[in-house]
Amino acid sequence: MAEHRTSIDIEAAPERVFDFLVTDTGITAWMGQWASLDPVPGGRFAVDIAGYPARGTFLEIDRPRRVTISWGFAGSASLPPGASTVSFELTPIVVGTRVDVIHRDLPDVAGHATGWTHFLPRLARAAAGERLPRDTWTPRPSTDHTKESR
Repeated sequence: MAEHRTSIDIEAAPERVFDFLVTDTGITAWMGQWASLDPVPGGRFAVDIAGYPARGTFLEIDRPRRVTISWGFAGSASLPPGASTVSFELTPIVVGTRVDVIHRDLPDVAGHATGWTHFLPRLARAAAGERLPRDTWTPRPSTDHTKESR
């Protein structure tokens, strides 16, 4: 299994960025069209992204420094719910917050790297106060994510 690491600097305080990772309206402002989040250790993480059901649980919540979730897709053989983990590390910097993302235990790094490359700039824009248009991103065709209802 592989790992993908990336980071982005965001012109917003860590507390504000944190809310975009743990609230239904926050996360859907930059990623996905529907969410049901229960941001406590063991709580539900459910986000529909381009019709694909990303599912997992919150593993760690350390406001406003870190959020770690298990991650996978309902119906996926290669990456079922909880098969990988995503950690968001938030560090205060002069202009706001540096967000380091570490996505571990991936069967397909390229597909997820493409997704994070698309979504993190949207997180930066949303956390900085911009109201974004509905997202039209879709995963690459070879990605094994089975579309399934919530």
